[in-house]
Amino acid sequence: MSKSKYKKRDIYTLIIMAQHGESKALEELVRRVQKNIFAMFSYLTDRRQDIADLTQEALLKMARNIASLKDPARFKPWLNQIVTNIFYDYVKKHARDKKIDLDNDKLLEIKDKIGCEPGEKCLFAEMEKLIKAALLNLPENLRIVIVLREYEGLSYEDISKITNTALGTVKSRISRARIKLQEELKEFI
Repeated sequence: MSKSKYKKRDIYTLIIMAQHGESKALEELVRRVQKNIFAMFSYLTDRRQDIADLTQEALLKMARNIASLKDPARFKPWLNQIVTNIFYDYVKKHARDKKIDLDNDKLLEIKDKIGCEPGEKCLFAEMEKLIKAALLNLPENLRIVIVLREYEGLSYEDISKITNTALGTVKSRISRARIKLQEELKEFI
């Protein structure tokens, strides 16, 4: 099957094909999810040098374990479980490291960029930076649940399973994260 035929397949068909050993289907699956995984890690850590490594680790783990996924309809929560576990391992590994100080003045400074079109495109990009900076200021237990809920669109129940946390605790953490984000971003929203 040609490479272009894989591009036309829906994600669930690609998962099944990859589970049956079709490497081109797995390649296409990796191509489709890598940006989302990278984005998720970029909201979870401020150590830019580690984001690509974490993304690659998640993609490798997905590729190695795709055959163990019993229900292709549960692919997204399954993949988010992989990302979450890798993030928790990363946090534990770097707990001894000194926390890198965020220079909030630099993060919050809005600069005109060469080549940036005026209007909404620039405004959206700058708001994205502000939101990301605010997310990175959250404790990791709040950061992970809010990213899973707001950026990945997972249900409270799925987040509870992924983080191995009681449903009430998940709801409470999401609520606290939203309040903290509103406080930090109140002058911009």
